[in-house]
Amino acid sequence: MSLSLQITASALSCNEFLHCLFLRSGNSSIAKYVYTHHNSSYSFVLNSSAQNFRFTTPSNPTPLAIITPQHASDIQATVLCSKKHGLQVRIRSGGHDFEGLSYTTAYAVPFIVIDLVNLRSVRVDVEDATAWVESGATIGELYYEIARRSRTLAFPAGTGHTVGVGGQFSGGGLGVLFRKHGLAADNVIDARLIDVNGRILDRKSMGEDLFWAIRGGGGGSFGIVLAWNLKLVYVPANVTVFTVTKTLDQNATKLVHRWQQIAHRFPKEIHLSVGISRAGSSEANKTSTTIQASFRAIFLGSTNELLSLMEEKFPELGIMKQDCSEMSWAESNLYSTQFPIGSPLETLLSRSRKSILSKLFFKSKSDYVKQPIPETGLEGLWTKFYEYEAKSAIMVLVAYGGRMDEISDTETPFPHRAGNLYSIMYVVDWEENENVDSEKYMSWMRRVYDYMTPYVSKSPREVYVNFKDLEIGSSGGKGSYEQARIWGVKYFKNNFDRLVRIKTNVDPENFFRHEQSIPPLSCLVKKGAHESL
Repeated sequence: MSLSLQITASALSCNEFLHCLFLRSGNSSIAKYVYTHHNSSYSFVLNSSAQNFRFTTPSNPTPLAIITPQHASDIQATVLCSKKHGLQVRIRSGGHDFEGLSYTTAYAVPFIVIDLVNLRSVRVDVEDATAWVESGATIGELYYEIARRSRTLAFPAGTGHTVGVGGQFSGGGLGVLFRKHGLAADNVIDARLIDVNGRILDRKSMGEDLFWAIRGGGGGSFGIVLAWNLKLVYVPANVTVFTVTKTLDQNATKLVHRWQQIAHRFPKEIHLSVGISRAGSSEANKTSTTIQASFRAIFLGSTNELLSLMEEKFPELGIMKQDCSEMSWAESNLYSTQFPIGSPLETLLSRSRKSILSKLFFKSKSDYVKQPIPETGLEGLWTKFYEYEAKSAIMVLVAYGGRMDEISDTETPFPHRAGNLYSIMYVVDWEENENVDSEKYMSWMRRVYDYMTPYVSKSPREVYVNFKDLEIGSSGGKGSYEQARIWGVKYFKNNFDRLVRIKTNVDPENFFRHEQSIPPLSCLVKKGAHESL
Protein backbone atom coordinates (compact mmCIF):
# COMPACT_ATOMS: atom_id res chain seq x y z
CA MET A 1 0.00 0.00 0.00
CA SER A 2 2.89 2.35 0.86
CA LEU A 3 4.51 1.68 -2.52
CA SER A 4 1.19 2.30 -4.29
CA LEU A 5 0.80 5.65 -2.53
CA GLN A 6 4.40 6.54 -3.46
CA ILE A 7 3.77 5.80 -7.13
CA THR A 8 0.52 7.81 -7.12
CA ALA A 9 2.23 10.77 -5.43
CA SER A 10 5.11 10.65 -7.93
CA ALA A 11 2.73 10.57 -10.87
CA LEU A 12 0.86 13.56 -9.47
CA SER A 13 4.14 15.46 -8.92
CA CYS A 14 5.20 14.68 -12.47
CA ASN A 15 1.94 15.94 -13.95
CA GLU A 16 2.12 19.14 -11.90
CA PHE A 17 5.76 19.58 -12.90
CA LEU A 18 4.95 19.18 -16.60
CA HIS A 19 2.08 21.65 -16.36
CA CYS A 20 4.42 24.16 -14.68
CA LEU A 21 7.12 23.54 -17.30
CA PHE A 22 4.82 24.14 -20.26
CA LEU A 23 3.60 27.39 -18.70
CA ARG A 24 7.03 28.69 -17.68
CA SER A 25 9.23 27.77 -20.60
CA GLY A 26 7.83 30.23 -23.11
CA ASN A 27 8.71 27.63 -25.74
CA SER A 28 5.54 26.42 -27.44
CA SER A 29 7.35 23.38 -28.87
CA ILE A 30 8.94 22.18 -25.62
CA ALA A 31 6.48 19.28 -25.39
CA LYS A 32 8.37 17.69 -28.31
CA TYR A 33 11.48 17.50 -26.15
CA VAL A 34 9.91 16.02 -23.01
CA TYR A 35 9.73 12.24 -22.61
CA THR A 36 7.75 10.36 -19.97
CA HIS A 37 6.97 6.66 -19.53
CA HIS A 38 3.97 7.21 -21.80
CA ASN A 39 6.21 8.05 -24.78
CA SER A 40 7.17 5.16 -27.03
CA SER A 41 10.68 6.59 -27.40
CA TYR A 42 11.25 7.07 -23.66
CA SER A 43 13.47 3.98 -23.23
CA PHE A 44 15.47 4.78 -26.34
CA VAL A 45 16.18 8.33 -25.14
CA LEU A 46 16.99 7.16 -21.60
CA ASN A 47 19.47 4.53 -22.79
CA SER A 48 20.88 6.49 -25.73
CA SER A 49 23.86 7.75 -23.73
CA ALA A 50 23.75 5.43 -20.73
CA GLN A 51 27.34 4.24 -20.92
CA ASN A 52 27.43 1.79 -18.01
CA PHE A 53 24.87 -0.91 -18.75
CA ARG A 54 24.94 -1.91 -15.08
CA PHE A 55 22.42 0.88 -14.57
CA THR A 56 20.06 0.13 -17.44
CA THR A 57 18.55 -3.06 -16.04
CA PRO A 58 14.87 -3.13 -14.87
CA SER A 59 15.90 -3.00 -11.20
CA ASN A 60 17.35 0.51 -11.56
CA PRO A 61 15.11 3.54 -10.79
CA THR A 62 14.17 5.57 -13.85
CA PRO A 63 13.27 9.26 -14.15
CA LEU A 64 9.67 10.47 -14.17
CA ALA A 65 10.59 12.55 -17.20
CA ILE A 66 13.54 13.30 -19.46
CA ILE A 67 13.91 16.87 -20.67
CA THR A 68 16.11 17.46 -23.73
CA PRO A 69 16.19 21.28 -23.78
CA GLN A 70 16.73 23.31 -26.93
CA HIS A 71 17.40 26.61 -25.17
CA ALA A 72 18.75 27.88 -21.86
CA SER A 73 15.24 29.09 -21.01
CA ASP A 74 14.03 25.47 -21.09
CA ILE A 75 16.57 24.59 -18.40
CA GLN A 76 15.69 27.61 -16.31
CA ALA A 77 12.01 26.59 -16.37
CA THR A 78 12.92 22.98 -15.55
CA VAL A 79 14.97 23.99 -12.51
CA LEU A 80 12.27 26.31 -11.13
CA CYS A 81 9.45 23.83 -11.69
CA SER A 82 11.45 20.94 -10.21
CA LYS A 83 12.05 23.02 -7.08
CA LYS A 84 8.40 23.97 -6.84
CA HIS A 85 7.14 20.40 -7.10
CA GLY A 86 9.80 18.59 -5.05
CA LEU A 87 11.58 16.71 -7.82
CA GLN A 88 15.30 16.06 -7.83
CA VAL A 89 17.29 16.75 -10.99
CA ARG A 90 19.95 14.67 -12.70
CA ILE A 91 22.05 16.43 -15.36
CA ARG A 92 23.41 14.35 -18.24
CA SER A 93 26.09 15.51 -20.63
CA GLY A 94 27.59 12.34 -22.15
CA GLY A 95 26.28 9.70 -19.72
CA HIS A 96 29.72 8.53 -18.57
CA ASP A 97 29.15 8.85 -14.83
CA PHE A 98 30.72 5.59 -13.63
CA GLU A 99 27.90 5.04 -11.13
CA GLY A 100 25.14 6.11 -13.51
CA LEU A 101 24.22 9.15 -11.40
CA SER A 102 23.45 11.31 -14.43
CA TYR A 103 20.46 9.13 -15.35
CA THR A 104 19.49 7.00 -12.36
CA THR A 105 19.65 7.07 -8.55
CA ALA A 106 20.76 4.64 -5.86
CA TYR A 107 17.85 5.53 -3.57
CA ALA A 108 14.09 5.81 -4.02
CA VAL A 109 13.30 9.43 -4.84
CA PRO A 110 11.25 11.06 -7.61
CA PHE A 111 13.60 12.66 -10.12
CA ILE A 112 13.89 13.93 -13.67
CA VAL A 113 16.81 13.98 -16.11
CA ILE A 114 17.95 17.08 -17.98
CA ASP A 115 19.77 15.65 -20.98
CA LEU A 116 21.92 18.32 -22.65
CA VAL A 117 22.31 16.42 -25.94
CA ASN A 118 20.76 19.26 -27.98
CA LEU A 119 23.03 21.92 -26.48
CA ARG A 120 26.35 20.96 -28.09
CA SER A 121 27.64 23.85 -30.18
CA VAL A 122 31.39 24.48 -30.47
CA ARG A 123 32.77 27.88 -31.54
CA VAL A 124 36.52 28.15 -32.09
CA ASP A 125 38.37 31.47 -32.38
CA VAL A 126 41.70 30.60 -34.00
CA GLU A 127 43.08 34.13 -33.74
CA ASP A 128 42.53 34.36 -29.98
CA ALA A 129 43.18 30.62 -29.42
CA THR A 130 39.93 30.25 -27.45
CA ALA A 131 36.69 28.32 -27.81
CA TRP A 132 33.19 28.25 -26.37
CA VAL A 133 31.70 24.77 -26.03
CA GLU A 134 28.25 23.87 -24.71
CA SER A 135 28.07 21.18 -22.03
CA GLY A 136 26.14 18.72 -24.21
CA ALA A 137 29.02 18.42 -26.68
CA THR A 138 31.35 15.43 -26.51
CA ILE A 139 35.12 15.58 -26.23
CA GLY A 140 35.24 14.22 -29.78
CA GLU A 141 33.01 16.99 -31.12
CA LEU A 142 35.21 19.59 -29.43
CA TYR A 143 38.41 18.06 -30.82
CA TYR A 144 36.95 17.68 -34.30
CA GLU A 145 35.96 21.34 -34.50
CA ILE A 146 39.36 22.50 -33.24
CA ALA A 147 41.13 20.23 -35.75
CA ARG A 148 38.89 21.45 -38.56
CA ARG A 149 40.09 24.99 -37.88
CA SER A 150 43.75 24.40 -37.00
CA ARG A 151 46.28 21.57 -36.97
CA THR A 152 48.37 23.28 -34.29
CA LEU A 153 45.70 24.14 -31.72
CA ALA A 154 44.45 21.65 -29.13
CA PHE A 155 42.77 21.40 -25.75
CA PRO A 156 44.00 19.30 -22.79
CA ALA A 157 40.86 17.29 -22.05
CA GLY A 158 40.39 13.50 -22.00
CA THR A 159 40.77 10.85 -24.69
CA GLY A 160 37.33 9.21 -24.67
CA HIS A 161 35.66 10.91 -27.61
CA THR A 162 32.10 10.01 -26.47
CA VAL A 163 32.58 11.62 -23.03
CA GLY A 164 30.51 14.76 -22.47
CA VAL A 165 32.48 17.93 -21.77
CA GLY A 166 30.07 19.04 -19.04
CA GLY A 167 30.81 16.13 -16.74
CA GLN A 168 34.49 15.88 -17.52
CA PHE A 169 35.36 19.54 -17.04
CA SER A 170 33.32 19.64 -13.81
CA GLY A 171 35.60 16.97 -12.32
CA GLY A 172 38.91 18.27 -13.64
CA GLY A 173 39.42 16.55 -16.99
CA LEU A 174 42.53 14.38 -17.30
CA GLY A 175 44.03 13.80 -20.76
CA VAL A 176 47.24 13.12 -22.68
CA LEU A 177 48.31 16.79 -22.61
CA PHE A 178 48.02 17.21 -18.84
CA ARG A 179 51.76 16.86 -18.12
CA LYS A 180 52.40 19.76 -20.52
CA HIS A 181 49.34 21.98 -20.02
CA GLY A 182 47.46 20.79 -16.93
CA LEU A 183 43.85 19.59 -16.77
CA ALA A 184 40.90 20.74 -18.81
CA ALA A 185 39.66 22.67 -15.75
CA ASP A 186 43.01 24.46 -15.49
CA ASN A 187 42.35 25.93 -18.94
CA VAL A 188 38.75 27.11 -18.46
CA ILE A 189 38.63 30.92 -18.45
CA ASP A 190 34.88 31.57 -18.20
CA ALA A 191 31.58 29.72 -18.00
CA ARG A 192 27.83 30.27 -18.19
CA LEU A 193 25.89 28.60 -15.39
CA ILE A 194 22.24 28.32 -14.35
CA ASP A 195 22.00 28.54 -10.59
CA VAL A 196 19.39 27.24 -8.15
CA ASN A 197 17.27 30.38 -8.72
CA GLY A 198 17.26 29.95 -12.49
CA ARG A 199 19.65 32.83 -13.14
CA ILE A 200 22.26 32.66 -15.89
CA LEU A 201 25.64 33.68 -14.47
CA ASP A 202 29.07 34.17 -16.01
CA ARG A 203 32.43 34.26 -14.23
CA LYS A 204 32.03 37.88 -13.19
CA SER A 205 28.48 37.57 -11.87
CA MET A 206 28.95 34.19 -10.18
CA GLY A 207 32.15 35.32 -8.42
CA GLU A 208 35.53 33.65 -8.13
CA ASP A 209 34.49 31.19 -5.40
CA LEU A 210 31.78 29.56 -7.47
CA PHE A 211 33.94 29.72 -10.60
CA TRP A 212 36.63 27.85 -8.61
CA ALA A 213 34.15 25.21 -7.44
CA ILE A 214 32.77 24.26 -10.86
CA ARG A 215 36.26 23.59 -12.24
CA GLY A 216 36.96 20.29 -10.49
CA GLY A 217 34.39 20.11 -7.68
CA GLY A 218 32.33 17.49 -9.51
CA GLY A 219 29.08 17.85 -11.41
CA GLY A 220 25.59 18.10 -9.98
CA SER A 221 26.32 20.16 -6.84
CA PHE A 222 26.41 23.85 -7.73
CA GLY A 223 24.18 24.39 -10.74
CA ILE A 224 24.05 23.51 -14.43
CA VAL A 225 26.92 24.75 -16.56
CA LEU A 226 25.56 25.69 -19.98
CA ALA A 227 28.87 26.42 -21.70
CA TRP A 228 32.61 26.70 -21.07
CA ASN A 229 35.08 29.26 -22.41
CA LEU A 230 38.38 27.51 -23.07
CA LYS A 231 41.96 28.65 -23.49
CA LEU A 232 43.36 26.51 -26.30
CA VAL A 233 46.99 25.39 -26.35
CA TYR A 234 49.53 25.03 -29.12
CA VAL A 235 50.86 21.66 -30.29
CA PRO A 236 53.20 20.64 -33.14
CA ALA A 237 51.62 19.94 -36.52
CA ASN A 238 52.70 16.31 -36.00
CA VAL A 239 53.02 14.29 -32.80
CA THR A 240 54.58 10.84 -32.44
CA VAL A 241 52.94 7.77 -30.90
CA PHE A 242 53.90 4.23 -30.08
CA THR A 243 52.49 1.18 -28.33
CA VAL A 244 54.87 -1.58 -27.26
CA THR A 245 53.58 -4.62 -25.39
CA LYS A 246 55.71 -6.87 -23.20
CA THR A 247 54.72 -10.12 -21.50
CA LEU A 248 56.13 -11.57 -18.29
CA ASP A 249 58.57 -13.63 -20.35
CA GLN A 250 59.72 -10.37 -21.95
CA ASN A 251 60.59 -8.78 -18.62
CA ALA A 252 57.27 -6.94 -18.12
CA THR A 253 57.57 -6.89 -14.33
CA LYS A 254 61.00 -5.23 -14.30
CA LEU A 255 59.94 -2.78 -17.02
CA VAL A 256 56.85 -1.68 -15.07
CA HIS A 257 58.94 -1.40 -11.92
CA ARG A 258 61.46 0.78 -13.76
CA TRP A 259 58.68 2.88 -15.36
CA GLN A 260 57.39 3.73 -11.88
CA GLN A 261 60.74 5.21 -10.92
CA ILE A 262 61.35 7.39 -13.98
CA ALA A 263 58.18 8.24 -15.93
CA HIS A 264 57.12 11.14 -13.69
CA ARG A 265 60.49 12.80 -14.35
CA PHE A 266 60.23 12.63 -18.14
CA PRO A 267 59.94 15.90 -20.10
CA LYS A 268 56.47 17.47 -20.11
CA GLU A 269 56.09 16.73 -23.82
CA ILE A 270 55.60 12.98 -23.33
CA HIS A 271 52.58 11.15 -21.96
CA LEU A 272 53.54 7.55 -21.18
CA SER A 273 50.99 5.17 -19.71
CA VAL A 274 50.95 1.43 -19.04
CA GLY A 275 47.98 -0.88 -19.51
CA ILE A 276 48.05 -4.13 -17.51
CA SER A 277 45.85 -7.00 -18.68
CA ARG A 278 45.70 -10.73 -19.22
CA ALA A 279 46.87 -12.12 -22.53
CA GLY A 280 46.67 -15.48 -24.19
CA SER A 281 44.10 -18.20 -24.48
CA SER A 282 40.96 -19.04 -22.56
CA GLU A 283 40.65 -20.17 -18.97
CA ALA A 284 40.68 -23.77 -20.22
CA ASN A 285 44.22 -23.38 -21.54
CA LYS A 286 46.09 -21.68 -18.72
CA THR A 287 49.49 -22.78 -20.00
CA SER A 288 49.41 -20.09 -22.69
CA THR A 289 47.95 -17.38 -20.49
CA THR A 290 50.21 -14.61 -19.26
CA ILE A 291 50.16 -11.00 -18.12
CA GLN A 292 51.05 -8.20 -20.50
CA ALA A 293 52.06 -4.58 -20.03
CA SER A 294 51.31 -2.23 -22.93
CA PHE A 295 53.44 0.93 -22.90
CA ARG A 296 51.62 3.64 -24.83
CA ALA A 297 53.14 7.04 -25.58
CA ILE A 298 52.09 10.31 -27.17
CA PHE A 299 54.96 12.74 -27.70
CA LEU A 300 54.77 16.37 -28.78
CA GLY A 301 57.59 16.11 -31.28
CA SER A 302 59.14 14.04 -34.07
CA THR A 303 60.02 10.36 -34.19
CA ASN A 304 63.73 11.08 -34.06
CA GLU A 305 63.30 13.29 -31.00
CA LEU A 306 61.25 10.60 -29.26
CA LEU A 307 63.77 7.85 -30.08
CA SER A 308 66.56 9.99 -28.65
CA LEU A 309 64.54 10.66 -25.50
CA MET A 310 63.66 7.00 -24.94
CA GLU A 311 67.25 5.88 -25.54
CA GLU A 312 68.39 8.33 -22.88
CA LYS A 313 65.62 7.88 -20.31
CA PHE A 314 64.25 4.34 -20.79
CA PRO A 315 66.56 2.25 -23.01
CA GLU A 316 65.32 -0.96 -21.37
CA LEU A 317 62.04 -0.65 -23.28
CA GLY A 318 63.90 -0.98 -26.59
CA ILE A 319 61.81 1.40 -28.69
CA MET A 320 62.62 1.20 -32.41
CA LYS A 321 61.77 3.52 -35.27
CA GLN A 322 59.30 1.00 -36.67
CA ASP A 323 57.34 1.17 -33.41
CA CYS A 324 56.58 4.87 -33.97
CA SER A 325 54.04 6.70 -36.10
CA GLU A 326 53.58 10.41 -36.72
CA MET A 327 50.13 11.99 -36.98
CA SER A 328 48.19 15.10 -36.02
CA TRP A 329 47.23 15.71 -32.40
CA ALA A 330 43.55 15.12 -33.25
CA GLU A 331 44.40 11.79 -34.90
CA SER A 332 46.40 10.78 -31.82
CA ASN A 333 43.19 10.93 -29.77
CA LEU A 334 41.68 8.27 -31.99
CA TYR A 335 44.88 6.25 -31.63
CA SER A 336 44.61 6.58 -27.83
CA THR A 337 41.23 4.87 -27.89
CA GLN A 338 42.57 2.07 -30.11
CA PHE A 339 41.14 3.10 -33.46
CA PRO A 340 43.30 1.93 -36.39
CA ILE A 341 45.89 4.42 -37.65
CA GLY A 342 44.36 6.30 -40.57
CA SER A 343 40.80 6.35 -39.19
CA PRO A 344 38.98 9.43 -40.50
CA LEU A 345 38.69 12.39 -38.15
CA GLU A 346 34.90 12.20 -38.50
CA THR A 347 35.15 9.17 -36.21
CA LEU A 348 35.47 11.69 -33.38
CA LEU A 349 31.83 12.65 -33.99
CA SER A 350 30.48 9.14 -33.30
CA ARG A 351 28.56 8.88 -30.03
CA SER A 352 27.79 5.17 -30.07
CA ARG A 353 31.08 3.24 -30.15
CA LYS A 354 31.61 0.49 -27.61
CA SER A 355 34.95 1.00 -25.82
CA ILE A 356 36.75 0.39 -22.54
CA LEU A 357 34.26 2.55 -20.59
CA SER A 358 31.34 2.90 -23.01
CA LYS A 359 28.38 0.65 -23.71
CA LEU A 360 29.51 -2.06 -21.30
CA PHE A 361 28.62 -3.61 -17.95
CA PHE A 362 31.55 -2.52 -15.81
CA LYS A 363 32.89 -1.48 -12.43
CA SER A 364 35.82 0.90 -12.00
CA LYS A 365 37.96 2.27 -9.18
CA SER A 366 40.99 4.55 -8.98
CA ASP A 367 44.11 5.14 -6.89
CA TYR A 368 47.19 7.34 -6.61
CA VAL A 369 50.72 6.01 -6.06
CA LYS A 370 53.41 8.04 -4.29
CA GLN A 371 56.15 5.41 -3.90
CA PRO A 372 57.17 2.70 -6.39
CA ILE A 373 55.52 -0.66 -5.77
CA PRO A 374 58.22 -3.31 -5.22
CA GLU A 375 58.55 -6.12 -7.74
CA THR A 376 57.14 -8.60 -5.22
CA GLY A 377 54.06 -6.37 -4.89
CA LEU A 378 53.61 -6.33 -8.66
CA GLU A 379 54.01 -10.11 -8.85
CA GLY A 380 51.29 -10.55 -6.23
CA LEU A 381 49.04 -8.24 -8.25
CA TRP A 382 49.60 -10.27 -11.42
CA THR A 383 48.10 -13.34 -9.75
CA LYS A 384 44.75 -11.53 -9.52
CA PHE A 385 44.70 -11.27 -13.31
CA TYR A 386 44.82 -15.05 -13.70
CA GLU A 387 41.44 -15.35 -11.96
CA TYR A 388 38.44 -16.02 -14.20
CA GLU A 389 36.74 -12.67 -13.51
CA ALA A 390 39.79 -10.81 -14.84
CA LYS A 391 39.42 -12.11 -18.39
CA SER A 392 38.48 -8.59 -19.59
CA ALA A 393 39.97 -6.55 -16.75
CA ILE A 394 42.55 -3.81 -17.21
CA MET A 395 44.61 -1.49 -15.06
CA VAL A 396 45.82 1.76 -16.59
CA LEU A 397 48.80 3.48 -14.97
CA VAL A 398 49.26 7.13 -15.98
CA ALA A 399 52.51 8.94 -15.15
CA TYR A 400 52.14 12.31 -13.40
CA GLY A 401 54.82 14.98 -12.96
CA GLY A 402 55.50 17.78 -15.42
CA ARG A 403 53.03 20.67 -15.24
CA MET A 404 51.05 18.85 -12.53
CA ASP A 405 53.94 19.33 -10.12
CA GLU A 406 53.84 23.09 -10.70
CA ILE A 407 50.14 23.78 -10.06
CA SER A 408 49.05 24.23 -6.44
CA ASP A 409 46.67 21.60 -5.08
CA THR A 410 44.31 24.45 -4.12
CA GLU A 411 44.32 26.14 -7.55
CA THR A 412 41.12 24.22 -8.35
CA PRO A 413 39.20 21.64 -6.28
CA PHE A 414 41.21 18.87 -8.03
CA PRO A 415 43.97 18.26 -5.43
CA HIS A 416 46.01 15.40 -6.92
CA ARG A 417 49.08 17.35 -8.03
CA ALA A 418 52.70 17.24 -6.79
CA GLY A 419 53.84 14.11 -4.98
CA ASN A 420 52.08 11.58 -7.17
CA LEU A 421 54.19 9.24 -9.30
CA TYR A 422 51.14 8.03 -11.18
CA SER A 423 47.43 7.31 -11.03
CA ILE A 424 45.70 3.97 -11.48
CA MET A 425 42.34 3.25 -13.07
CA TYR A 426 41.01 -0.27 -12.53
CA VAL A 427 38.25 -1.60 -14.79
CA VAL A 428 36.51 -4.96 -14.91
CA ASP A 429 33.71 -5.59 -17.39
CA TRP A 430 31.40 -8.42 -18.38
CA GLU A 431 28.83 -9.35 -20.99
CA GLU A 432 25.05 -9.05 -20.73
CA ASN A 433 24.56 -12.80 -20.31
CA GLU A 434 26.99 -12.67 -17.36
CA ASN A 435 25.21 -9.85 -15.56
CA VAL A 436 23.26 -12.30 -13.43
CA ASP A 437 26.65 -13.05 -11.83
CA SER A 438 27.79 -9.43 -11.73
CA GLU A 439 28.64 -9.71 -8.03
CA LYS A 440 31.51 -12.06 -8.94
CA TYR A 441 33.15 -9.33 -11.00
CA MET A 442 32.41 -6.65 -8.42
CA SER A 443 33.98 -8.89 -5.77
CA TRP A 444 37.09 -9.34 -7.91
CA MET A 445 37.44 -5.57 -8.14
CA ARG A 446 37.17 -5.24 -4.35
CA ARG A 447 39.82 -7.93 -3.84
CA VAL A 448 42.23 -6.10 -6.13
CA TYR A 449 41.47 -2.78 -4.42
CA ASP A 450 42.07 -4.35 -0.99
CA TYR A 451 45.32 -5.92 -2.18
CA MET A 452 46.60 -2.54 -3.34
CA THR A 453 46.00 -0.85 0.02
CA PRO A 454 49.63 -0.98 1.27
CA TYR A 455 50.98 0.43 -1.99
CA VAL A 456 48.80 3.49 -2.63
CA SER A 457 48.08 6.88 -1.05
CA LYS A 458 46.93 6.95 2.56
CA SER A 459 45.09 9.31 4.95
CA PRO A 460 43.19 9.79 2.76
CA ARG A 461 43.30 7.11 0.11
CA GLU A 462 42.88 9.46 -2.84
CA VAL A 463 40.33 8.95 -5.62
CA TYR A 464 39.64 10.90 -8.83
CA VAL A 465 36.11 12.32 -8.71
CA ASN A 466 35.49 11.64 -12.41
CA PHE A 467 36.08 7.94 -11.65
CA LYS A 468 33.13 7.99 -9.26
CA ASP A 469 32.89 5.10 -6.80
CA LEU A 470 29.93 4.79 -4.42
CA GLU A 471 31.73 2.05 -2.49
CA ILE A 472 33.95 4.67 -0.83
CA GLY A 473 30.88 6.25 0.78
CA SER A 474 27.57 7.91 -0.02
CA SER A 475 25.46 10.63 1.55
CA GLY A 476 22.22 8.95 0.57
CA GLY A 477 21.22 12.21 -1.11
CA LYS A 478 20.46 13.84 2.24
CA GLY A 479 23.51 16.06 2.43
CA SER A 480 24.93 14.86 5.76
CA TYR A 481 28.31 16.51 6.26
CA GLU A 482 29.69 13.68 8.41
CA GLN A 483 28.81 11.09 5.78
CA ALA A 484 29.97 13.28 2.92
CA ARG A 485 33.35 13.95 4.48
CA ILE A 486 34.18 10.22 4.37
CA TRP A 487 34.33 10.28 0.60
CA GLY A 488 34.77 14.03 0.18
CA VAL A 489 38.35 14.15 1.47
CA LYS A 490 39.26 11.22 -0.78
CA TYR A 491 38.14 13.15 -3.84
CA PHE A 492 39.13 16.67 -2.78
CA LYS A 493 41.46 16.40 0.26
CA ASN A 494 41.58 19.76 2.09
CA ASN A 495 39.56 21.45 -0.67
CA PHE A 496 36.42 19.66 0.51
CA ASP A 497 35.59 22.14 3.28
CA ARG A 498 35.93 25.12 0.93
CA LEU A 499 33.51 23.37 -1.44
CA VAL A 500 31.07 22.95 1.45
CA ARG A 501 31.23 26.67 2.27
CA ILE A 502 30.63 27.63 -1.36
CA LYS A 503 27.73 25.18 -1.60
CA THR A 504 26.22 26.81 1.49
CA ASN A 505 26.36 30.23 -0.16
CA VAL A 506 24.90 29.24 -3.54
CA ASP A 507 22.50 26.38 -2.70
CA PRO A 508 21.77 26.36 1.05
CA GLU A 509 18.64 24.22 0.66
CA ASN A 510 20.64 21.55 -1.23
CA PHE A 511 18.46 21.45 -4.34
CA PHE A 512 21.28 20.23 -6.59
CA ARG A 513 22.21 16.95 -4.95
CA HIS A 514 22.96 13.29 -5.54
CA GLU A 515 24.60 10.43 -3.68
CA GLN A 516 28.02 12.11 -3.68
CA SER A 517 27.17 15.79 -4.05
CA ILE A 518 28.71 18.50 -1.89
CA PRO A 519 26.46 19.18 1.15
CA PRO A 520 25.67 22.71 2.37
CA LEU A 521 26.92 23.94 5.73
CA SER A 522 23.33 24.16 6.98
CA CYS A 523 23.32 20.38 7.24
CA LEU A 524 26.44 20.61 9.40
CA VAL A 525 25.18 23.46 11.59
CA LYS A 526 22.11 21.46 12.55
CA LYS A 527 24.47 18.95 14.11
CA GLY A 528 26.32 21.68 16.03
CA ALA A 529 29.70 21.04 14.47
CA HIS A 530 30.22 24.15 12.38
CA GLU A 531 33.40 25.02 14.26
CA SER A 532 35.23 22.36 12.25
CA LEU A 533 34.93 24.54 9.17
